[in-house]
Amino acid sequence: MTEETLFSKIIDKSLPSDMVYQDDLVTAFRDINPAAPTHILIVPNRIIPTVDDVQDSDEATMGRMLRVARDLAREEGIAESGYRLIINCREHGRQEVPHLHMHLLGGRDLGFMVAREK
Repeated sequence: MTEETLFSKIIDKSLPSDMVYQDDLVTAFRDINPAAPTHILIVPNRIIPTVDDVQDSDEATMGRMLRVARDLAREEGIAESGYRLIINCREHGRQEVPHLHMHLLGGRDLGFMVAREK
């Protein structure tokens, strides 16, 4: 059994959130510290610590995360202008919560994906 996370508490509604979607596989909610006008986190309901921990049996969940991101981008009105999906993994990837999550960002020009070293 994987230890509870901040996100698992949002999923089971023991912590409040601005939830925008939930089904049997994934939950989506607005980031409390948004980096763009639209900033939604899409998480698997089952705790998967990092993307490196995804198993073959998680294929449906990972596909659902992408479909939900697409649908939410359309609902938020950012699909036409474009958006970014980000999944961070571990320390160097700057993952802050040990529960796999995908950021849906849009609503403005997001600039370059990664700052280049000088």
